[in-house]
Amino acid sequence: MDEFQRSWLLAQLGPDTEPADLERRFFRLRSVRAVALEVLGERRAKLLADPLKVTVDGVVTMDLQENLRGIERQIEQVRQAPAPDDPEDEDEDEEGGALVSTWLVPTRRYR
Repeated sequence: MDEFQRSWLLAQLGPDTEPADLERRFFRLRSVRAVALEVLGERRAKLLADPLKVTVDGVVTMDLQENLRGIERQIEQVRQAPAPDDPEDEDEDEEGGALVSTWLVPTRRYR
């Protein structure tokens, strides 16, 4: 994994994510998008394993439903956002990103 890929992952997952863990996952999965989706999936599963809402009457209410929705939105964003190692990005840059110019010359018409 290069520095650009690591930076993209940290931007998606947060700066507290352990870089050594990301390296191990990248070695196994071979895609930064797959690494990000795996980490976010684990975070989602961890939230679902515990109750999303706990209320102690008159003392405290803890509601994690918005956290779950936020992680699900983040998973969808990672699926749609371009990743640094996507092969489609290279094709689009080569075809659609280049400016091509040509000379126009008059044609001669013969009768």
